[in-house]
Amino acid sequence: MQGFRIAVVGAGETGTPLLKQLLTAPFVTVLGVADLDLSMPGIALAREHGVKVTDNFMELLSQESNVDIVIDVTGAPKVREALRKHMVDSGNDHTLIMHERIALLMLSLSAGKLVNGKHGDQEYA
Repeated sequence: MQGFRIAVVGAGETGTPLLKQLLTAPFVTVLGVADLDLSMPGIALAREHGVKVTDNFMELLSQESNVDIVIDVTGAPKVREALRKHMVDSGNDHTLIMHERIALLMLSLSAGKLVNGKHGDQEYA
């Protein structure tokens, strides 16, 4: 297996610690990170590592045939719906969408304790 090519949507309280782990894994290539607020800590971290950043999560899907997993840690139903719709409409049967709850499970397993997600009032349009 060649490893995992990942795009992350959400660069805040859940996305940042997840991104830290992804960036240190030798079998993961982070292709891009999106957040409405480009001043979020995960965006700064991505920039430090030369990872593409954007405030439009749909831009990450322009390279969809290269993305194995889109990790959605926004907690916004509109984002999940838009990602699913795009996958169906584009006929993309390669890229998987990883829900925030699965990301929290993985972070919890890594930390050895329950990790809770936190979100402000801001949502993707």
